[in-house]
Amino acid sequence: MKTRNVTDLIYFDEEAARTEVLHETEQLFSQVICLQESQGIGPMQDATSEGLVVVLSGEVAAQIGRNRARMKQWASATVPAGDELTLRNASAEPSVVLLVLAPPPG
Repeated sequence: MKTRNVTDLIYFDEEAARTEVLHETEQLFSQVICLQESQGIGPMQDATSEGLVVVLSGEVAAQIGRNRARMKQWASATVPAGDELTLRNASAEPSVVLLVLAPPPG
């Protein structure tokens, strides 16, 4: 069994959003995304991977396909395979998001 502490992957960059792989196997991919100020990532898309987005801290504006929502700490959303995902920090405080994809993107 491989364990990792998520907090070891949380740090911010003044220039751009930070992403750090948490776990990666043949069936699963997960990463921690750190956003501050007006930073964002996306749009990103994978035709075969379904995703799960969980806000660990802060607040983000999420767009999944044509749907938009503001997500606060502990909120989660699924990303259907083929839909585009865009995340942007939506608060004065930094935000941390966990993104899980299965199977891993191609």
